[in-house]
Amino acid sequence: MKHPALLVLLVALVGCSGPTPQPRYVVGQPYRLGGVWSYPAESFSLTETGVGQALSGRSARLTANGERWDASLPMGAHRTLQLPAVLRVQNLENGRTILLRVNDRGPERAGRVLGLSSQAASTLGVAEGGTAQLRIAVEAEMSRALANRTAGRQVEALPVEAAPRASVTSESLAPPPGARDAGRARATPVAALASEAAAGFAEVTVPNTVTQGSPQPGVLVVEAGTFSRADAAGIQMARLRGLGATIEQRGGGTSATYRVRIGPVATLAEADRMLERVLASGVSEAAIRVE
Repeated sequence: MKHPALLVLLVALVGCSGPTPQPRYVVGQPYRLGGVWSYPAESFSLTETGVGQALSGRSARLTANGERWDASLPMGAHRTLQLPAVLRVQNLENGRTILLRVNDRGPERAGRVLGLSSQAASTLGVAEGGTAQLRIAVEAEMSRALANRTAGRQVEALPVEAAPRASVTSESLAPPPGARDAGRARATPVAALASEAAAGFAEVTVPNTVTQGSPQPGVLVVEAGTFSRADAAGIQMARLRGLGATIEQRGGGTSATYRVRIGPVATLAEADRMLERVLASGVSEAAIRVE
């Protein structure tokens, strides 16, 4: 062979390029990650509070919806949102707010509401590999544009129950104070989707801006389910006997809801330990919230 060095270089370049990105719209089936089941669902009105995690060391691999993960761009990983979507993310500890594109699943660790690319974490003031209290909210207009212009969106994505739910927690109907989902968007006609998604990638620009507001740090609680009936909440609380669980009623009459919670707790380490105990008790959808 006349040019072995050139051949080696070409092989190395091909290896570095990796698989070809094939962006598509993804909701997906229930899955298990980090020992916890998650149930993806399309939402254009989701808001949550919780603990965000800077995802340091992630390679330039393909994301769950076939895009390229780029740590130098404002990207995020969420366990249940449709992919891609746009989130408004506020660091409650310092008041900084940015927009980012969610295109991957995660974070792997239970008790984390959002994974942040290196660029997103840095802009929000989160140390490499560190955590911060976050408030996240779906940007409906941009997220709908992404959904309608990205290849692969179906007219209706009916969820198939493929993962276990505890008999009590599956009764949770009302949204908890730390998380709100006001329903799914109407489906876009197939013809419109076919024309808009011909290129297979949504040309929706996410502004790279930072807004500085006032810090609003909160306290951490472990949420163990929200129920429409007091007796169902009581059964859930009984399962967590010894962990200090209480029932919080919100509203009254036929619209009353009953949330089972533990806390507040003093530190994130304590919240993580409590969450592990709650999960071990069989409450598979427990979460850490910021109040």
